[in-house]
Amino acid sequence: MLEPVTTTLQTRQAVELWSVIRRFGAGEHTVTALDHITVGFAPASFTAVMGPSGSGKSTLLHCAAGLDRVTEGKVLIDGVDLTPLSEKALTRVRRERVGFVFQAFNLVGALTAEQNVELPLRLAGRRAAPGQVRSMLREVGLGDRATHRPSELSGGQQQRVAIARALVTEPAVLFADEPTGALDNTASREVLRLLRSAVDRHAQTVVMVTHDPLAAAHADRVLFLADGAIVDELREPRGAEQIASRMAHLETRDLR
Repeated sequence: MLEPVTTTLQTRQAVELWSVIRRFGAGEHTVTALDHITVGFAPASFTAVMGPSGSGKSTLLHCAAGLDRVTEGKVLIDGVDLTPLSEKALTRVRRERVGFVFQAFNLVGALTAEQNVELPLRLAGRRAAPGQVRSMLREVGLGDRATHRPSELSGGQQQRVAIARALVTEPAVLFADEPTGALDNTASREVLRLLRSAVDRHAQTVVMVTHDPLAAAHADRVLFLADGAIVDELREPRGAEQIASRMAHLETRDLR
């Protein structure tokens, strides 16, 4: 049986999970999706989260982002403890300190690329600085697509709009849930290049769930989950082959 990896957090992190448990259901139907997870994500770092199906990857991401409440333990984003917050206060933290990129893009079809990028600022009651939104679109290579609606953009272009939207509020952390899952190889490489650039050029913190070793190879650190616990960690991965080997090890070990 694989033993959980124990993490000690000694310095301030962009995101911190302390002894987090997340259970679903009740009584004999209770399922423990996360089991006493303590982990931190440092500022200006890129972490990939991997694991077999049902290992708790998406639950970890949703709890860390404040999209889901933990059953026990606590989550901090940029030093703010999410645990005691009301829904209204939690929504405000997410708007101000969290960016999220989904596999399905989640753009508003009736809005242009520029309006989609500006939307988080408007929801937060903030005005975009002059040229801010167009600058973000240029940053992701879509300066000439500002007035296009999602239906007029390719899948890769839509995901780049989603990245610009996630970054426009200058969040403490950007979470990405399988951001390349719906893209071809060329579009995937461009999306991963943008996420890597956000870390290297703008000191952004990125946490990405992925099943793809090629995607995970862009990260500084890879966390491996099994049965709701972090069971392995790879720092400064040497490439997709090394990551795939670790994943194969997890999937073939007896985890009972």
